[in-house]
Amino acid sequence: MTMKKGILLAGGSGTRLHPMTLAASKQLLPVYDKPMVYYPLSVLMLAGIRDLLVISTPTDLPQFRRLLGDGERLGMHISYAEQPSPDGLAQAFHIGRDWIAGEPCALALGDNLVFGEHLSVLLQSAAARPQGATVFAYQVRDPERYGVVSMTPEGRALDIVEKPAVPQSNWAVIGLYFYDARVTELAARVRPSARGELEITDLNRMYLEEGSLQVEKLGRGCAWLDAGTPDSLLQAATFVQTIQSRQGMLVGCPEEVAYRMGWIDAARLRQHARALGKTELGRVLTELADTGLEA
Repeated sequence: MTMKKGILLAGGSGTRLHPMTLAASKQLLPVYDKPMVYYPLSVLMLAGIRDLLVISTPTDLPQFRRLLGDGERLGMHISYAEQPSPDGLAQAFHIGRDWIAGEPCALALGDNLVFGEHLSVLLQSAAARPQGATVFAYQVRDPERYGVVSMTPEGRALDIVEKPAVPQSNWAVIGLYFYDARVTELAARVRPSARGELEITDLNRMYLEEGSLQVEKLGRGCAWLDAGTPDSLLQAATFVQTIQSRQGMLVGCPEEVAYRMGWIDAARLRQHARALGKTELGRVLTELADTGLEA
């Protein structure tokens, strides 16, 4: 059965982006022409996920409700939950336990941008796996900043370590995870780490130790940007601007994804385009609605 539920974790205080995030959620900052949260939202949509839980701070949650609503305009259903304090990524499965209700569930971090050819095929394949967990890995020059996965030459996961002092590989685990129906049960066994957080790496290690962790490598045709610092935020914006202006294709646009997935029709897409006014994004969506899915 294909996974239908996904969590979008958009909490935290965004201290690396102060003073910008003293007044606004990090995940609502602009990445070129869209709010940052649109990019991971679009990735979950490409995986076929239509039932979404947005988790954020009590202060920021009303802004996400204002931006995303109940999801009906995208052919989705969006719910909301509070994260009173940022106590680790695996905490999302404690907060969302009742909403998940024993079903498979994906998790995307609200500051991750993933883009690439055939990405939807990888995502939908991960969402369709009936057992185990799937993580995505990307080669980086500074793996000590991330959770790092080491693998055999065939790609079988050997170990996952959170922010290792001496990394065994340069493959970072990005902020996108797919789990089977046991995820809340296993997440309940995760204990706080030395830094007092419920680490997602510890949850992933449970799947690794039983031999049910799948690693998908994102190769040369894919880009991953973690827009959590001023430099990476600027890099992400420049990347999106370059792709959209040179290739004429949209990056991280939920309205476009909903249309291409068949969740909304051309008439609804035109409504979204009109609501965007005289913007380039509105123009491109109008053109897409007029020319159809070959655009």
